[in-house]
Amino acid sequence: MRAAVYKGNRRIEVEEVETPRPGLGQILMRIKYAGICGSDVHRFQFGMLRAGVVLGHEYSGTIAALGEGVTGWQVGDRIVGGGGVAPGGQPARSTSSPRYTAKQAGFNPAITYGGFAEFICLDAWRPLKTPDEVPDEAAVLAEPCSVAVHAVRMSQLRVGDSVAILGAGPIGLLTQQVCRAAGARQILVSEPAPARRRAATELGADLVLDPRSEDAVARFLEETGGLGPDVVFDCAGARGTLQQSLDMARRGGQAVVVSLNWEPDQVMPVDWVGREVNLQATYGSLPEDWRISLHLMGRGDVRHGPMVSEAGIIPLEGTQAAFESLIRPGDQVQVVVAP
Repeated sequence: MRAAVYKGNRRIEVEEVETPRPGLGQILMRIKYAGICGSDVHRFQFGMLRAGVVLGHEYSGTIAALGEGVTGWQVGDRIVGGGGVAPGGQPARSTSSPRYTAKQAGFNPAITYGGFAEFICLDAWRPLKTPDEVPDEAAVLAEPCSVAVHAVRMSQLRVGDSVAILGAGPIGLLTQQVCRAAGARQILVSEPAPARRRAATELGADLVLDPRSEDAVARFLEETGGLGPDVVFDCAGARGTLQQSLDMARRGGQAVVVSLNWEPDQVMPVDWVGREVNLQATYGSLPEDWRISLHLMGRGDVRHGPMVSEAGIIPLEGTQAAFESLIRPGDQVQVVVAP
C-alpha cells in the first residue's frame, strides 16, 4: 500500500509499504479520508516523532477485511477510526498514566501506521459505524468533533450563556457549533486567518473579528455589556491566548484550554484572580463524545461544508506541502488527505 511516511527533519515521503493484515480480533480499514490535526503539525514542527512513523488519527472509511474471531462487522461497513469502548471499559493505556503529558507521551511509540495511508488495522472494538445520514466528508471530523464535545461537556456552559472562541481552526469551528447546539445565546470569535473567519461567519457566529487589527478583549467586553463572556474557549493554543482568555472572562466565568501551546508562555494572575475566573483544562475525548459528535452531525447541528471543501482534499503526495503550510495557516480551514 501507499503511505506518507515521516523520514525525520520535517520531511514526509510517499512510499510503498507492506499492507497490514488483520490479526485475531482486528479489522482492516480502507481509509477514504484522513484529516490533518494541529497536534500532527506540532509534532512535525517540533520534531516529536521518530522516523518511519505514518501520522494521522482522524479518519473515515470502510471495512476491507475481517480478522479471525471478529463478529458484529461486515466487509463494506462504513466506519470512523475510533470511539469504541475497550474490553472491560479500560481507559486507553496512553492516557492512564498518572503523569501523562501530551508533549512527552502523546504519541504511542508502539504505533507505526496512522491514517495517512491506504489501509490501517484496528482492534474490532475501536471503530464506530458511520450513520447513514453522515457523509464520509463529515465523518472524517468525528475525532476533532469529539474533542470539541468533550471540551463543552467539561465546561460550565449553560443554556443562554455568552461564549468566546479564540481560534477558528477546525477545533474552534467545531467547538463553536457544539456550543450553539448546547444552548449558547451569543458566540464571539477571534481569528486572524481570513478563510477561517469566513467559515466562522458561515457557521453562525454572532461576531467574528481579526485580532491583528482589533483588540479582542475590549471588543468582547463591549459586546457583553462590559461583563465579559461566560465561557471562553482557547482553541488557538498560540502565545498570549491563554492570558487573553482569562482577561476577557466575566466574574465567576471560565476559561477552557482546548488547544495546546507548545512554546513557553506568560500569564498575569493579578489581572483575573480577583474575578475568581475558573481555569479548566480539557484533553482528548471519551467514547460517548464520539457518539454525541456523530449524532450532532446526523441531525445537522454540526456542518462540515464550510470546513471541508473540495480544494481542501489533497492526495498523499500533497502531505509534505500541507504540513509545511499549516505551521502558519493562511487559506486552509481543514486539510483532508484522500489516500
